[in-house]
Amino acid sequence: MNGALEFGSGVFGGAWPAVWTLAKIVAVVLPLLVLVAYLTLWERKLIGWMHVRLGPNRVGFAGLLQPWADAVKLIFKEIIAPVQADKPLFFLAPVMVMMPALAAWAVVPFGPGLVLADINAGLLYVMAITSVGVYGVIIAGWASNSKYAFLGAMRAAAQMVSYELAMGFVLVTVLLVAGSLNMTAIVEGQGRGFFAERGLNFLSWNWLPLLPLFVIYIVSAVAETNRHPFDVVEGESEIVAGHMVEYSGMSFAVFF
Repeated sequence: MNGALEFGSGVFGGAWPAVWTLAKIVAVVLPLLVLVAYLTLWERKLIGWMHVRLGPNRVGFAGLLQPWADAVKLIFKEIIAPVQADKPLFFLAPVMVMMPALAAWAVVPFGPGLVLADINAGLLYVMAITSVGVYGVIIAGWASNSKYAFLGAMRAAAQMVSYELAMGFVLVTVLLVAGSLNMTAIVEGQGRGFFAERGLNFLSWNWLPLLPLFVIYIVSAVAETNRHPFDVVEGESEIVAGHMVEYSGMSFAVFF
């Protein structure tokens, strides 16, 4: 690693810190986007199983290339803005939804020393930055100049704010257990204890002693992101596709 850093410094000179930071951001964001794409595929497969149908199974083996087909389709679809929409806010809304979701990963440690920003208030940063996404949803509904989109945005905002409270209280409990807001310290703290000393690190993680709160957090996280079965925000039979009803192409993909 030191050799690579010295080589990069010699090639890029004074611009190397910025280039190195950009490289780390790309190394975090690209796997995240691929993971999210396949999580949506898994979700569609699960819903298909619950409906006693196959789900996506045509593109690639067992439908494994379906996310890539969807991505190509959405990239080349035209982005249409309603005539009466507030254009600047209309195109700003997807950015305000996407950027906080990605920025939150800046303080998540992927290994010893493998973290973009090892700040002492990491947990507080995550709670603060993830709460910004609701503004993008509200702006999307308002800027679309559509009653359906605005009603969907209000429902989405109400649901997101409501479940943020539960998630916040759970994270405060984790803070009390770890005794630190630093994400690295929280992760390292889970490597100590009765089970960790016997090589069963998985059982020493906070999910076991805080199991009820872990369940609450998972349920709240699913509801916070408006995924099934908490997708009342979209309510196809009532308000079509919620706050993103007027969006198309990649702007729709960002919301989805």
